[in-house]
Amino acid sequence: MDAPDIVVPVREGAVNEQLRFALRSWAAHLPHGRVWLVGHRPRWAAGVEHIATRQTGTKYQNTTLAVRAACQHPGVSGVFLLANDDMFVMHPMPDGMPVLHRGPVKAVEAYYAVRASGKYLRGMRETRALLESRGHPEPLSYELHVPMPVQKTAMLAALKEARHLDVVHKRTLYGNLAGLGGEEIQDVKILHRAPHGYGPTSRFLSTMPDSFAAGHVGQFIRRAFPRPSPYEIPGRR
Repeated sequence: MDAPDIVVPVREGAVNEQLRFALRSWAAHLPHGRVWLVGHRPRWAAGVEHIATRQTGTKYQNTTLAVRAACQHPGVSGVFLLANDDMFVMHPMPDGMPVLHRGPVKAVEAYYAVRASGKYLRGMRETRALLESRGHPEPLSYELHVPMPVQKTAMLAALKEARHLDVVHKRTLYGNLAGLGGEEIQDVKILHRAPHGYGPTSRFLSTMPDSFAAGHVGQFIRRAFPRPSPYEIPGRR
């Protein structure tokens, strides 16, 4: 069986050094077919496929549009890996990308409820309610900062179920409707500049723009992947 393509929604206008090093990590460690950048394509990117989209909505609407465009594109593999531009694979995955989840949505919801509010938390609650109405009383959260295997037809069906939501948690909706199951892990996002929360045994990492640019974790990732990948024009920004 051929390795799955990687699909990456990319926002407009950024040089995006996180994407450069994410691509280096995938080239080194993650078996895959082609790489599809959906939305923006940085000037330095090479050897990638590109699906242009209009990014006129919120960031949530723009990423949903990007995922739908990838699922509808005949060139994208039937099963692909959905990744963000700040997801790094730190160790070889010879057997491919595993299915990973974050545990019950209700537990993740409780975590965010005491730390933040706004559209993201509302979208989590509305996505959970939709899943409960579709026969999933204890849905799992797939809102991890790691690549996720996605079957195109099933994702399109999931997005159709949530077409009335302006902030849909796409990974969680799809993962539960498709019955993916998988291994539970803690999220790998490093929000801070301090040298803790990760180490040499970390399989996956993700960063914020500041923690990547100015934090210890950014230094750690850049040291791990010092050489250009086939997906960049060396020296171009």
